[in-house]
Amino acid sequence: MSRSILFIAVAVGILAGGSQAASVPHIIFPVVGSVQYQDDFGTSRSGGLHQGNDILATKKSPAVAAEPGRVKYWTSSASAGCMLYLYGQSGTMYEYIHLNNDLTMRNDNRGKCVLGTAYAVKNGAHVTAGQQIGYVGDSGDADGIHPHLHFEVHPNGGKATDPYPYLQAAQKLLFVAKAGTPFVVTLTGTVASASSNQLTLKVSTSQAWPYGITLTKLNQVVTLSVPSTALVQSADASGFVHAVANITIATRGQKAVVWTQPAPASLKAERADAGALVAALVQLD
Repeated sequence: MSRSILFIAVAVGILAGGSQAASVPHIIFPVVGSVQYQDDFGTSRSGGLHQGNDILATKKSPAVAAEPGRVKYWTSSASAGCMLYLYGQSGTMYEYIHLNNDLTMRNDNRGKCVLGTAYAVKNGAHVTAGQQIGYVGDSGDADGIHPHLHFEVHPNGGKATDPYPYLQAAQKLLFVAKAGTPFVVTLTGTVASASSNQLTLKVSTSQAWPYGITLTKLNQVVTLSVPSTALVQSADASGFVHAVANITIATRGQKAVVWTQPAPASLKAERADAGALVAALVQLD
């Protein structure tokens, strides 16, 4: 009888844990730019066990919404500094901690937890996935330490869970820019599929101009529109590059580099939504 009760209790616990984890969607990576992070959830810290992952990045790097939701400022914690809650549409709550409080690129601590310094949207704003909501910094007890975003994930608004698996699977934005400003992106990867007017790449590296953002180890699938005006080139065994009729000659697994057409920035382009990026030049290896 006791074994049966134990089995039921374990089963219920597994199901509960599974349903909690299942509430977390496929998120947008919360920082745009070159980052470093590891699975430091649960490690010992002066205030107790670490409840998130620290994502190291350049000061004032964009912090973006992991999913659609509503933001709420929290500015009264000496340890967290400038902090923001994101109440996700899925029911998951995310915490963005140690946001920027510097007016310069130095550690001057002359700024406050306000819009334009720590936050990129108003308190209470409803945001879409990938929209910039803050700026990476070192406020609170991170003062003087390498700027980073302490990122927490709370499924169903409950206890913190390890963000690492969600960060590893997250979609990364190629860049962040003011809507309407011009951009060009270069994508390097391998062909997943091609048709007469579309190319799907498994992207490993991206470079965005004029923002100077280079992302590596992306492992992200991007589908681009390839209009008839796009120049398609192929390199032969000797390295000679020549124009070809269209993109349909591309084969699965073939290396490729794509330059996009100059276009006004949009959230869809930053996320590389299907068809949002339009190829100007495609070079096939």
